[in-house]
Amino acid sequence: MTTPTTSSLNLGFIGLGIMGAPMAGHLLAAGHRLFVHTRGAVPAALTEAGAVACASGREVAERANIVFTMVPDTPDVEKVLFGENGVAAGLSAGKLVVDMSSISPIETKQFAERIAALGADYLDAPVSGGEVGAKAASLTIMVGGSEAAFARVQPLFALMGKNITHVGPVGAGQTTKVANQIIVALNIAAVGEALVFASKAGADPAKVRQALMGGFASSRILEVHGERMIKRTFNPGFRIGLHQKDLTLALQGARTLGVSLPQTANAAQLMQACAANGMADLDHSALVRALEIMAAHTVAPD
Repeated sequence: MTTPTTSSLNLGFIGLGIMGAPMAGHLLAAGHRLFVHTRGAVPAALTEAGAVACASGREVAERANIVFTMVPDTPDVEKVLFGENGVAAGLSAGKLVVDMSSISPIETKQFAERIAALGADYLDAPVSGGEVGAKAASLTIMVGGSEAAFARVQPLFALMGKNITHVGPVGAGQTTKVANQIIVALNIAAVGEALVFASKAGADPAKVRQALMGGFASSRILEVHGERMIKRTFNPGFRIGLHQKDLTLALQGARTLGVSLPQTANAAQLMQACAANGMADLDHSALVRALEIMAAHTVAPD
């Protein structure tokens, strides 16, 4: 069990899934008191390290001064915050909610207004880096909210991530995350197309990838997801189904703003093809499977 230090804070963490559990673990390992709640069972590793399991979001908010949430989608955040025995019911003046989920920027602003009406503050702080980054405490964290609230939580963000940026007011973090997911999706699609093309043309895709890594086409996506496509390792780090949700947010936002995102729409359709073929729970690098189906050719043997 972690022994609280004199500078320990009373923190709450709601949502202990593939991302939330390791993130909460870093806060606990730093000596903070942690009150947790999740949809299923609280991971034994956390309770054994001293985390206190709570019966509801309300109880977490009553016992903690800063409450982190990390759940899958916009409706989940709304339920956690404002549902029966939700976080809002346990908040009081001076407390702070930090939503690290990836959700709608528009609804994020609405949630923040409702929390502010209770005398509490709100940050939206979605992350990038996947399960690997969550475990290694190397996440990129994009934060929206006031300067004062960001300064209050920044030392805690530093326990979970390395690239931490206060982007702007509430909603700016979620907007940045949507932009991130557009770039990632389009890069995965580009790498997939290149490797399918090269492989069907008779070239060794592993050697093609190696050659491209030394030139202007080099990227983190080519490095990590290109290797996944070649080695056929599609066990999820970040599931296609979740990336679909992010691209839906991008396209909905674009429609509201009057912006055209044609390549994002194409990438979303490739992911939809994967989902229709039973691959929604595979890693998003498996987007290449949609291209392979259309080409009647796989980058490498399964």
